[in-house]
Amino acid sequence: MQGTGNVVVPRNFRLLEELEKGEKGIGDGTVSYGMDNADDLLMRHWTGTIIGPPNTVHDGRIYTLKIYCDEQYPDRPPQVRFTSRVQMSCVAPNGVVDPRMFHVLGRWNRGYTMETVLTELRREMAAPHNRKLPQPPEGSTY
Repeated sequence: MQGTGNVVVPRNFRLLEELEKGEKGIGDGTVSYGMDNADDLLMRHWTGTIIGPPNTVHDGRIYTLKIYCDEQYPDRPPQVRFTSRVQMSCVAPNGVVDPRMFHVLGRWNRGYTMETVLTELRREMAAPHNRKLPQPPEGSTY
């Protein structure tokens, strides 16, 4: 009998872990997330925040996002949509993050988390093709 040592954490336990981490704060505070509604027993609806990276057109801006984790999460990626208007190569005109253009969602693996998504979106803001794109007025929303 061959053991892999990998334990599959059930969805709700995984989301509770993510909620606890999100509430405690992550790293340097440039990304954060939490539940939209504490009454959402299935833990599907989340809100994320990204503070734009320095030395880019996003510097100091605060972006909010909606994250939807369906019943297949974390085996499948969440759906991610900016509510703050932003101009990025991986974001559609309606604010939806396009998995075909954003590697974390497009090449999803179960080890990724909402923190991974937000951190990588912030990194994407600083990428050469996004760092100088003209942005909508600060505070505008979809």
